[in-house]
Amino acid sequence: MQLYNNLSNEERAALIEQAGKDRLTISFYKYAKIGNPELLRNHLFINWNELDVLGRIYVAHEGINAQLSVPADNFEAFKKHLDSITFLENVRLNIAVEHDNFAFLKLKVKVRNKIVADGLNDDTFDVTNKGVHVDAEKFNELIEDPDTVLVDMRNHYESEIGHFKNAITPDVDTFRESLDLIEEDLREHKEDKKLVMYCTGGIRCEKASAYYKHKGFKNVFQLEGGIINYVRQIEDKGLENKFIGKNFVFDQRRSERISEDVIANCHQCGEPADLHTNCANEACHLLFIQCDSCKEKMDNCCSTNCQEIIKLPYEEQKELRKGQGNSNDIFKKGRADHLPYKKDLRNIFETLKK
Repeated sequence: MQLYNNLSNEERAALIEQAGKDRLTISFYKYAKIGNPELLRNHLFINWNELDVLGRIYVAHEGINAQLSVPADNFEAFKKHLDSITFLENVRLNIAVEHDNFAFLKLKVKVRNKIVADGLNDDTFDVTNKGVHVDAEKFNELIEDPDTVLVDMRNHYESEIGHFKNAITPDVDTFRESLDLIEEDLREHKEDKKLVMYCTGGIRCEKASAYYKHKGFKNVFQLEGGIINYVRQIEDKGLENKFIGKNFVFDQRRSERISEDVIANCHQCGEPADLHTNCANEACHLLFIQCDSCKEKMDNCCSTNCQEIIKLPYEEQKELRKGQGNSNDIFKKGRADHLPYKKDLRNIFETLKK
Protein backbone atom coordinates (compact mmCIF):
# COMPACT_ATOMS: atom_id res chain seq x y z
CA MET A 1 0.00 0.00 0.00
CA GLN A 2 1.34 3.43 -0.98
CA LEU A 3 2.26 5.58 2.00
CA TYR A 4 4.27 8.23 0.17
CA ASN A 5 4.04 10.61 -2.78
CA ASN A 6 4.92 9.32 -6.22
CA LEU A 7 4.32 12.49 -8.23
CA SER A 8 6.62 15.47 -8.73
CA ASN A 9 5.45 19.02 -8.04
CA GLU A 10 5.13 19.62 -11.77
CA GLU A 11 3.03 16.50 -12.31
CA ARG A 12 0.76 17.35 -9.39
CA ALA A 13 0.32 20.95 -10.55
CA ALA A 14 -0.71 19.70 -13.98
CA LEU A 15 -3.32 17.38 -12.45
CA ILE A 16 -4.73 20.20 -10.31
CA GLU A 17 -5.01 22.42 -13.36
CA GLN A 18 -6.68 19.68 -15.40
CA ALA A 19 -9.18 18.98 -12.60
CA GLY A 20 -10.29 22.60 -12.64
CA LYS A 21 -11.67 22.37 -9.10
CA ASP A 22 -11.39 24.96 -6.37
CA ARG A 23 -9.35 23.93 -3.34
CA LEU A 24 -9.60 25.21 0.22
CA THR A 25 -6.47 26.08 2.19
CA ILE A 26 -6.88 24.99 5.81
CA SER A 27 -4.79 24.76 8.97
CA PHE A 28 -5.44 23.24 12.37
CA TYR A 29 -3.63 21.88 15.40
CA LYS A 30 -4.46 19.91 18.49
CA TYR A 31 -2.41 19.06 21.54
CA ALA A 32 -3.28 15.54 22.69
CA LYS A 33 -1.51 12.46 23.97
CA ILE A 34 -0.87 10.15 21.01
CA GLY A 35 0.47 6.73 21.93
CA ASN A 36 1.56 5.64 18.44
CA PRO A 37 2.25 8.62 16.15
CA GLU A 38 3.46 6.35 13.33
CA LEU A 39 0.14 4.47 13.28
CA LEU A 40 -1.82 7.73 13.17
CA ARG A 41 0.48 9.06 10.48
CA ASN A 42 -0.22 6.07 8.22
CA HIS A 43 -3.95 6.24 8.90
CA LEU A 44 -4.08 9.91 7.94
CA PHE A 45 -2.03 9.43 4.79
CA ILE A 46 -4.16 6.54 3.49
CA ASN A 47 -7.45 8.34 4.07
CA TRP A 48 -6.39 11.82 3.01
CA ASN A 49 -4.61 10.61 -0.10
CA GLU A 50 -7.95 9.17 -1.22
CA LEU A 51 -9.55 12.60 -0.77
CA ASP A 52 -6.78 14.34 -2.74
CA VAL A 53 -5.62 16.24 0.34
CA LEU A 54 -2.24 17.92 -0.06
CA GLY A 55 -0.14 19.63 2.58
CA ARG A 56 2.35 19.44 5.41
CA ILE A 57 1.27 17.60 8.56
CA TYR A 58 3.36 16.87 11.65
CA VAL A 59 2.33 14.18 14.14
CA ALA A 60 4.02 13.67 17.52
CA HIS A 61 3.29 12.16 20.91
CA GLU A 62 2.04 15.62 21.94
CA GLY A 63 -0.47 16.12 19.10
CA ILE A 64 -0.85 17.21 15.49
CA ASN A 65 -0.08 20.34 13.47
CA ALA A 66 -1.47 20.54 9.93
CA GLN A 67 -1.40 22.95 7.01
CA LEU A 68 -3.15 21.55 3.96
CA SER A 69 -5.46 22.05 1.02
CA VAL A 70 -8.46 19.95 0.06
CA PRO A 71 -10.77 20.06 -2.97
CA ALA A 72 -13.83 22.07 -1.98
CA ASP A 73 -16.17 19.27 -3.02
CA ASN A 74 -14.28 16.85 -0.73
CA PHE A 75 -14.44 19.12 2.31
CA GLU A 76 -17.44 17.42 3.91
CA ALA A 77 -15.82 13.99 3.55
CA PHE A 78 -12.59 15.38 4.99
CA LYS A 79 -14.44 16.92 7.95
CA LYS A 80 -16.32 13.66 8.53
CA HIS A 81 -13.02 11.77 8.68
CA LEU A 82 -11.58 14.29 11.16
CA ASP A 83 -14.63 13.91 13.38
CA SER A 84 -14.21 10.12 13.33
CA ILE A 85 -10.91 10.56 15.21
CA THR A 86 -11.85 11.11 18.85
CA PHE A 87 -9.39 13.87 19.75
CA LEU A 88 -10.01 15.71 16.45
CA GLU A 89 -13.79 15.78 16.63
CA ASN A 90 -14.98 19.38 16.08
CA VAL A 91 -11.39 20.64 16.03
CA ARG A 92 -11.26 24.31 15.00
CA LEU A 93 -10.31 24.66 11.33
CA ASN A 94 -8.64 27.88 10.27
CA ILE A 95 -9.81 28.58 6.72
CA ALA A 96 -7.41 30.78 4.75
CA VAL A 97 -8.33 34.35 3.87
CA GLU A 98 -7.05 33.82 0.34
CA HIS A 99 -7.07 30.47 -1.43
CA ASP A 100 -4.57 29.20 -3.98
CA ASN A 101 -5.17 25.89 -5.73
CA PHE A 102 -1.41 25.37 -5.84
CA ALA A 103 -0.65 26.24 -2.20
CA PHE A 104 0.55 22.65 -1.64
CA LEU A 105 1.68 20.15 -4.24
CA LYS A 106 2.37 17.06 -2.13
CA LEU A 107 0.90 15.27 0.84
CA LYS A 108 3.56 15.03 3.54
CA VAL A 109 2.58 13.47 6.85
CA LYS A 110 5.65 13.24 9.09
CA VAL A 111 6.30 11.95 12.58
CA ARG A 112 8.24 14.48 14.66
CA ASN A 113 9.39 14.80 18.26
CA LYS A 114 7.36 17.99 18.58
CA ILE A 115 4.59 19.53 16.48
CA VAL A 116 6.34 22.89 16.96
CA ALA A 117 10.08 23.15 17.56
CA ASP A 118 9.92 24.90 20.94
CA GLY A 119 13.01 23.34 22.54
CA LEU A 120 11.17 22.99 25.86
CA ASN A 121 11.14 20.12 28.31
CA ASP A 122 7.42 19.65 28.81
CA ASP A 123 7.99 17.61 31.95
CA THR A 124 9.21 20.73 33.79
CA PHE A 125 5.89 22.60 33.72
CA ASP A 126 2.17 22.06 33.26
CA VAL A 127 1.54 22.47 29.54
CA THR A 128 -2.23 22.34 30.10
CA ASN A 129 -2.22 25.42 32.35
CA LYS A 130 -2.66 27.79 29.41
CA GLY A 131 -3.53 31.44 29.15
CA VAL A 132 -7.01 32.83 28.60
CA HIS A 133 -8.23 32.42 25.01
CA VAL A 134 -9.88 35.57 23.67
CA ASP A 135 -11.86 36.23 20.51
CA ALA A 136 -11.30 39.13 18.12
CA GLU A 137 -13.65 41.50 19.97
CA LYS A 138 -12.02 40.95 23.37
CA PHE A 139 -8.56 41.02 21.77
CA ASN A 140 -9.28 44.47 20.29
CA GLU A 141 -10.32 45.69 23.73
CA LEU A 142 -7.26 44.25 25.46
CA ILE A 143 -4.71 45.73 23.11
CA GLU A 144 -6.12 49.23 23.68
CA ASP A 145 -5.57 48.85 27.43
CA PRO A 146 -2.47 50.82 28.56
CA ASP A 147 -1.68 47.99 30.98
CA THR A 148 -1.37 45.48 28.13
CA VAL A 149 1.87 44.33 26.56
CA LEU A 150 1.13 42.87 23.11
CA VAL A 151 3.71 40.37 21.86
CA ASP A 152 4.05 38.80 18.42
CA MET A 153 5.20 35.19 18.91
CA ARG A 154 6.30 34.79 15.30
CA ASN A 155 9.74 35.13 13.72
CA HIS A 156 11.29 38.28 12.23
CA TYR A 157 10.54 37.46 8.60
CA GLU A 158 6.85 36.96 9.49
CA SER A 159 6.26 40.11 11.52
CA GLU A 160 8.30 42.26 9.14
CA ILE A 161 5.55 42.26 6.50
CA GLY A 162 2.61 42.53 8.90
CA HIS A 163 1.70 42.72 12.59
CA PHE A 164 -0.82 44.20 14.99
CA LYS A 165 -0.49 47.88 15.82
CA ASN A 166 1.84 48.59 18.76
CA ALA A 167 2.95 44.95 19.01
CA ILE A 168 6.39 43.96 20.23
CA THR A 169 7.98 42.02 17.36
CA PRO A 170 11.06 40.09 18.53
CA ASP A 171 13.90 39.99 16.03
CA VAL A 172 14.37 36.23 16.25
CA ASP A 173 14.88 33.39 13.80
CA THR A 174 13.05 30.75 15.84
CA PHE A 175 10.14 30.43 18.24
CA ARG A 176 12.47 29.01 20.90
CA GLU A 177 14.65 32.14 20.83
CA SER A 178 11.68 34.38 21.49
CA LEU A 179 10.56 32.56 24.66
CA ASP A 180 13.57 33.47 26.81
CA LEU A 181 14.04 36.88 25.18
CA ILE A 182 10.50 37.95 26.01
CA GLU A 183 10.69 36.63 29.56
CA GLU A 184 13.94 38.47 30.21
CA ASP A 185 12.76 41.80 28.82
CA LEU A 186 9.38 41.68 30.52
CA ARG A 187 10.58 40.29 33.86
CA GLU A 188 9.63 43.50 35.72
CA HIS A 189 6.05 43.34 34.44
CA LYS A 190 5.02 39.81 35.42
CA GLU A 191 2.37 41.11 37.82
CA ASP A 192 1.44 44.63 36.71
CA LYS A 193 0.88 44.04 32.97
CA LYS A 194 -1.45 41.90 30.90
CA LEU A 195 0.64 39.73 28.58
CA VAL A 196 -1.32 39.30 25.34
CA MET A 197 0.13 37.08 22.61
CA TYR A 198 -0.72 36.14 19.06
CA CYS A 199 0.71 34.07 16.21
CA THR A 200 -0.44 32.79 12.82
CA GLY A 201 -2.96 30.14 13.85
CA GLY A 202 -2.60 29.94 17.62
CA ILE A 203 -0.35 26.91 18.07
CA ARG A 204 2.76 28.73 19.26
CA CYS A 205 0.75 30.70 21.83
CA GLU A 206 -0.70 27.47 23.27
CA LYS A 207 2.71 26.39 24.51
CA ALA A 208 4.05 29.90 25.17
CA SER A 209 1.14 30.89 27.41
CA ALA A 210 1.64 27.84 29.65
CA TYR A 211 5.39 28.49 29.72
CA TYR A 212 4.96 32.13 30.78
CA LYS A 213 2.44 31.25 33.48
CA HIS A 214 5.01 28.76 34.76
CA LYS A 215 7.57 31.58 34.74
CA GLY A 216 5.38 33.76 36.96
CA PHE A 217 3.31 35.92 34.63
CA LYS A 218 -0.04 36.46 36.34
CA ASN A 219 -2.24 37.73 33.49
CA VAL A 220 -1.67 35.81 30.27
CA PHE A 221 -3.96 35.97 27.24
CA GLN A 222 -3.78 34.54 23.73
CA LEU A 223 -5.65 35.27 20.52
CA GLU A 224 -7.89 32.27 19.81
CA GLY A 225 -7.09 30.84 16.39
CA GLY A 226 -4.39 33.41 15.74
CA ILE A 227 -4.35 35.97 12.93
CA ILE A 228 -6.21 33.69 10.52
CA ASN A 229 -9.23 33.32 12.81
CA TYR A 230 -9.05 37.00 13.81
CA VAL A 231 -9.53 38.11 10.20
CA ARG A 232 -12.52 35.82 9.79
CA GLN A 233 -14.12 37.20 12.93
CA ILE A 234 -13.66 40.88 12.14
CA GLU A 235 -15.21 40.31 8.72
CA ASP A 236 -18.15 38.35 10.12
CA LYS A 237 -18.81 40.73 13.03
CA GLY A 238 -17.88 44.02 11.36
CA LEU A 239 -15.11 44.76 13.86
CA GLU A 240 -12.23 47.19 13.41
CA ASN A 241 -9.16 45.57 11.86
CA LYS A 242 -6.09 46.32 13.96
CA PHE A 243 -3.69 44.23 11.88
CA ILE A 244 -1.55 46.11 9.39
CA GLY A 245 0.06 44.58 6.31
CA LYS A 246 0.20 40.93 5.33
CA ASN A 247 0.04 37.66 7.25
CA PHE A 248 2.97 35.36 6.44
CA VAL A 249 1.88 31.78 5.68
CA PHE A 250 3.93 28.62 5.24
CA ASP A 251 2.83 27.48 1.79
CA GLN A 252 3.33 28.49 -1.82
CA ARG A 253 1.31 31.70 -1.29
CA ARG A 254 3.78 32.94 1.35
CA SER A 255 1.33 35.57 2.59
CA GLU A 256 -2.27 36.77 2.79
CA ARG A 257 -3.05 40.46 2.49
CA ILE A 258 -4.96 41.70 5.54
CA SER A 259 -4.74 45.46 5.01
CA GLU A 260 -3.55 47.60 2.11
CA ASP A 261 -0.60 48.92 4.16
CA VAL A 262 2.87 48.01 2.88
CA ILE A 263 5.05 48.22 5.99
CA ALA A 264 8.20 46.44 4.75
CA ASN A 265 10.91 47.34 2.27
CA CYS A 266 12.74 45.61 -0.52
CA HIS A 267 15.89 44.16 1.04
CA GLN A 268 17.91 45.20 -2.00
CA CYS A 269 16.85 48.75 -2.86
CA GLY A 270 14.77 49.87 0.12
CA GLU A 271 11.60 50.68 -1.80
CA PRO A 272 8.27 49.73 -0.18
CA ALA A 273 7.62 46.03 -0.81
CA ASP A 274 6.24 43.07 1.10
CA LEU A 275 6.53 40.08 -1.22
CA HIS A 276 8.90 37.32 -0.10
CA THR A 277 10.83 35.38 -2.69
CA ASN A 278 13.40 32.59 -2.62
CA CYS A 279 16.69 33.23 -4.37
CA ALA A 280 16.70 31.49 -7.77
CA ASN A 281 20.11 29.99 -6.99
CA GLU A 282 19.16 26.59 -5.52
CA ALA A 283 22.43 26.51 -3.55
CA CYS A 284 21.35 29.71 -1.77
CA HIS A 285 17.53 29.68 -1.69
CA LEU A 286 17.56 32.67 0.68
CA LEU A 287 14.08 33.91 1.57
CA PHE A 288 14.00 37.69 1.32
CA ILE A 289 11.80 40.62 0.30
CA GLN A 290 12.25 41.76 -3.28
CA CYS A 291 10.35 44.39 -5.27
CA ASP A 292 9.33 43.84 -8.89
CA SER A 293 12.06 46.13 -10.18
CA CYS A 294 14.85 44.28 -8.36
CA LYS A 295 13.30 40.93 -9.28
CA GLU A 296 13.66 41.82 -12.96
CA LYS A 297 17.08 43.42 -12.56
CA MET A 298 18.49 40.58 -10.43
CA ASP A 299 16.78 37.64 -12.19
CA ASN A 300 15.03 36.72 -8.92
CA CYS A 301 18.42 36.43 -7.15
CA CYS A 302 19.60 37.93 -3.87
CA SER A 303 23.10 38.88 -5.09
CA THR A 304 25.16 39.32 -8.23
CA ASN A 305 27.11 36.19 -7.26
CA CYS A 306 23.91 34.10 -7.29
CA GLN A 307 22.88 35.82 -10.50
CA GLU A 308 26.09 34.63 -12.14
CA ILE A 309 25.65 31.09 -10.81
CA ILE A 310 22.16 30.58 -12.28
CA LYS A 311 23.53 31.42 -15.72
CA LEU A 312 25.92 28.45 -15.54
CA PRO A 313 24.98 25.12 -17.13
CA TYR A 314 22.77 23.02 -14.86
CA GLU A 315 25.44 20.36 -14.25
CA GLU A 316 27.91 23.02 -13.09
CA GLN A 317 25.30 24.38 -10.68
CA LYS A 318 24.80 20.88 -9.29
CA GLU A 319 28.54 20.54 -8.71
CA LEU A 320 28.58 23.80 -6.75
CA ARG A 321 25.78 22.51 -4.52
CA LYS A 322 27.53 19.27 -3.60
CA GLY A 323 28.12 18.81 0.11
CA GLN A 324 26.07 21.81 1.17
CA GLY A 325 22.98 19.90 2.26
CA ASN A 326 19.53 21.25 3.02
CA SER A 327 20.07 22.75 6.46
CA ASN A 328 19.32 25.93 8.33
CA ASP A 329 22.94 26.92 7.81
CA ILE A 330 22.28 27.12 4.08
CA PHE A 331 18.63 28.06 3.73
CA LYS A 332 18.21 31.20 5.79
CA LYS A 333 15.28 33.59 5.98
CA GLY A 334 15.93 37.26 5.38
CA ARG A 335 19.39 37.50 6.94
CA ALA A 336 22.47 38.16 4.86
CA ASP A 337 25.17 40.83 4.94
CA HIS A 338 24.56 41.68 1.30
CA LEU A 339 20.92 42.70 1.97
CA PRO A 340 21.43 46.35 3.00
CA TYR A 341 17.78 47.14 3.71
CA LYS A 342 16.88 44.24 5.99
CA LYS A 343 15.05 45.88 8.89
CA ASP A 344 16.81 45.57 12.25
CA LEU A 345 14.33 45.14 15.10
CA ARG A 346 16.72 44.36 17.91
CA ASN A 347 15.76 47.35 20.05
CA ILE A 348 12.07 46.44 20.25
CA PHE A 349 11.94 46.47 24.04
CA GLU A 350 13.66 49.80 24.61
CA THR A 351 10.47 51.84 24.78
CA LEU A 352 9.04 49.43 27.38
CA LYS A 353 12.14 49.72 29.55
CA LYS A 354 12.04 53.52 29.67
